[in-house]
Amino acid sequence: MKCQQCSAETYMPFTCTYCGQYFCGEHRLPENHDCPEYWRVKTLKEQQAAKVEPRYQGGFTVMKPRRQGRIIWFGTTELKHLLIGALLTLAIGFSMPLYSMPGLYSFPEVLTALAVVFAFSFIIHEIAHKITAQHYGLWAEFRITLWGTLVTLLSIISPFKIISPGAVMIGGMADEKIIGKTSIAGPLTNIALALLFLVCTQVLHGLIGFAFFFGVLINSFIALFNLIPFGILDGFKVLSWNKTIWAIAFSASLALTIYSYIGFPIL
Repeated sequence: MKCQQCSAETYMPFTCTYCGQYFCGEHRLPENHDCPEYWRVKTLKEQQAAKVEPRYQGGFTVMKPRRQGRIIWFGTTELKHLLIGALLTLAIGFSMPLYSMPGLYSFPEVLTALAVVFAFSFIIHEIAHKITAQHYGLWAEFRITLWGTLVTLLSIISPFKIISPGAVMIGGMADEKIIGKTSIAGPLTNIALALLFLVCTQVLHGLIGFAFFFGVLINSFIALFNLIPFGILDGFKVLSWNKTIWAIAFSASLALTIYSYIGFPIL
């Protein structure tokens, strides 16, 4: 994505909290991109300065909120956004059988299980990004986006599903390695969940086994899609960092997706 100040390509764009535009690391701060809402920054400058401390890591400086002994933390606004994101993806989960498997509506307990697995698979992907970024001292919080929410809402009634209510916004100075590790965390979490669900399908059968098999399918597909090396997807950043790790993760997610798609049971 290009910085809206200098048009430079950036692997991990920063979103200005005040004007909502995307910028590179050099122009991410409101005072560095002629932000029309900079007057708001000035009024809060002293309070913000009291909450930020420098930390030296890996040869560069990371500016981060004080952790107060916690490695992982969730802000109040973030929890609200996570709840909205979870509800939107849950609604997508309930609507998925509408065009492909309407018979599932005769099994409300199974449909509920599928919707929960679907929503959990999306949210855990984003949280994995967040935890990894915070591990490296970066600011990271989940935020819903206007266009992503609108597209997701339309997908509830559409046969074509696009699930992107929001994403984890990350701020701070990071090199290619940290960006790559933060990006691979989401897909690796989905691959791990797909393998866990796959093991469960070997011992659980019937409607419960059906729900677990759906978990294999949706998690492997989420991993595969996000590992596509294109644009702002995780795959592009991972490939730029380490081609071997990208190839292994992409191959694993592709194999799991093909296996689960071909072997998906029919009620």
